[in-house]
Amino acid sequence: MMSTPNRIVLGITGASGSVYAIRLLQVLVKAGHETHLVVSPSGAAVLKQECGLELNLKKPDVESMVCCTPGWSQAAPLVDAETVTAAISSQRLCYHQHDDYMTPIASGSFRTHAMVVCPCSGSTLSGIARAASTNLIQRAADVHLKEHRKLVLVPRETPLSVIQLENMQRLAASGAVILPAMPGWYHGVKSLDCLVDFIVSRILDQLDIDNTLMNRWGE
Repeated sequence: MMSTPNRIVLGITGASGSVYAIRLLQVLVKAGHETHLVVSPSGAAVLKQECGLELNLKKPDVESMVCCTPGWSQAAPLVDAETVTAAISSQRLCYHQHDDYMTPIASGSFRTHAMVVCPCSGSTLSGIARAASTNLIQRAADVHLKEHRKLVLVPRETPLSVIQLENMQRLAASGAVILPAMPGWYHGVKSLDCLVDFIVSRILDQLDIDNTLMNRWGE
């Protein structure tokens, strides 16, 4: 597992499960990783529905986003507003608008360690599978595939159609990691937060980022 800072791209789209993205953001910011954040309009709508967060995509309050906590959660945010502000000031946390194709992450010449789309909607899955690139999230994902960099997609939908399964198969064959938001129950679950941390921990494992969010089997 890597302990040195990495450059990670995080796309948040309009599937259920925005709390996974918030928790992942908190871990990345706390650990000092350079994080490039993009939120789609439907992703912002889900953040409002599930986390009570009003997000102006043109001028977002990123500090409030990273530090927000859903009403049902018993876990405190892993970072405070001061830490998030410092990360933004030092450009270790960068926000990019979903329709800005002139931003660095739209180009393969901008080197990154990995990208995560969490949660990943069905339409986003389809757009990436077909290299449609109708927004910056899909374009950045396309870049990671063509440059053979780690791309982790976190779909959260059930049941799955044959078309969605075919898209997943196509992306997996192209090198993406398909990591559905399917939490396990074997790690001493005591709250919903434990289930969130299970998925976030598995995402971090794929990024080679050390973490202790969950009790691991056999440890």
